[in-house]
Amino acid sequence: MTNIKILTMPGCAHCPEAKELAFKMKEEMPDLMVEVIDVSKHPEVAVQYQLMSAPGIVVNDKLEWAGGVPKENDLREKLKSY
Repeated sequence: MTNIKILTMPGCAHCPEAKELAFKMKEEMPDLMVEVIDVSKHPEVAVQYQLMSAPGIVVNDKLEWAGGVPKENDLREKLKSY
């Protein structure tokens, strides 16, 4: 089962788009587990993944994107590769 975490923070311009994309992928891949984490409330998560800018997109415990939102097809292909 593939897990995706969206690491967000208040005021992040791209975080809503990242969350929307993750839940869109869940519609296509029902087994996908989506978790949204506000790193301002859980700074240990930002440290764990060495996140320097939000949003962060973590797939199966590996930070794959930071500071922006991938193209839909790029995320889809990454998720299918797991």
